[in-house]
Amino acid sequence: MSVGTQETTRPCPQCGAGIGGDKRFTVWCAACDWNVDPEKPRKEPGRLERMRRSLARRHGEKLHADVVSGEDLRARGDASALLALVIALVVHGVTAAVAAGGIWCLVHGWGGWLMLPGLLLLLLAWVLRPRTARLPDNVPVLYRDDAPTLFALVDEVAGVAGTRGVDAIVINDVVNAGVLTYGLRGRRMLVLGMPYWEILTPQQRVALLGHELGHYSNGDVRHHTVLGSAYASLTTWAYCFSPDDDPDPADSALQLLSNLLLLAPYWLVTGVLLLLDRLTLRASQRAEYLADRMSAQVGSTEAAVGLTDRMLVTDSVEGVLIREANRAALTGPSGYRGAEDRADELWERLTAHMASVPDSEYERQRRVAALRGHSVDATHPPTHLRRAGLAAGERLPAAVVVEGDRADRIAAELAEARQWLGRRIIRDGPSFED
Repeated sequence: MSVGTQETTRPCPQCGAGIGGDKRFTVWCAACDWNVDPEKPRKEPGRLERMRRSLARRHGEKLHADVVSGEDLRARGDASALLALVIALVVHGVTAAVAAGGIWCLVHGWGGWLMLPGLLLLLLAWVLRPRTARLPDNVPVLYRDDAPTLFALVDEVAGVAGTRGVDAIVINDVVNAGVLTYGLRGRRMLVLGMPYWEILTPQQRVALLGHELGHYSNGDVRHHTVLGSAYASLTTWAYCFSPDDDPDPADSALQLLSNLLLLAPYWLVTGVLLLLDRLTLRASQRAEYLADRMSAQVGSTEAAVGLTDRMLVTDSVEGVLIREANRAALTGPSGYRGAEDRADELWERLTAHMASVPDSEYERQRRVAALRGHSVDATHPPTHLRRAGLAAGERLPAAVVVEGDRADRIAAELAEARQWLGRRIIRDGPSFED
């Protein structure tokens, strides 16, 4: 299935240079960057997120210089990571103290007014309790007996990465991938977004697995259960104590008093969050670069660089899926049912679209990433810097190769999930969150 290009040529309205391109994508000028980032400014983030991004920018610039210079980035235990873990334990201790206070109020005030604060404290402790991830029940979940070839590939990649494989593979419709630890026994799940998997070549898929499993082998502190759950608790505290930035004029006096009362606990929680960020942000960003290096080691440098390019055009992938869902909805009930029956065609059209994305669009997205920097995500280095770090390193061959019959067997193991998710996307549209 092919996708026709729609070429256009005209002078740049800013510098006069000739510009050309496919009208399906943003037309821009490579000479002066006219229209390189035409999207409206994103909604201004909150105070906490702005401070996090400023901190990420300071760490990120030096870390990228270390990557390009070839400095040893191997993760190692240090005082910062230990202090972050201690703070996380204190956070959980506060939650335990809140629960203990609630129990004390109930026991000693049974039948009296102390029962109300006791119940409120227990409710708050429940909201703030440490959580572990769970296997989802609304998308396909594969185990070893369901997909032996895919699990064997994951195990092989894990062996190269110096870690163990996963216990379950979750297939969803998000244009992303990731690894999580779930359950009290610390089992591992690999989350594969089918739209993301479909737009990758076989070797880019190997590179993706190398990157995700690399997070386990390189000591990524934010994948630690104690620390991750402490972040979740602190974020909940910050939300509960956040002052109202836009109070109702009719209740201004009450809102002002409420904001004053909330100010001290809000800034206390914010300060602890920023301290954890300061202690772990460099290690977290370093872990991304280390995971990228593992991606290149497992799948080859060429595949890892190609994978970062695919990350730049995920918005285009989501756009295709939305159009396919809208097209099915406009055909009426019979056409809608027919579209669901031909769900595999959705993936074919997506693959054809990605094959038709011109080099100029990848270059535009790299320049957009450079302009936005850490303004999009404070926890990951900007994608263009990750790509530059891979390109500057040693050109590595693939340690794990997938081709021929092996790739066909993996596709067969994913066929049922692929069909099911195709139907769901046509029916409900794609998901935009993990």
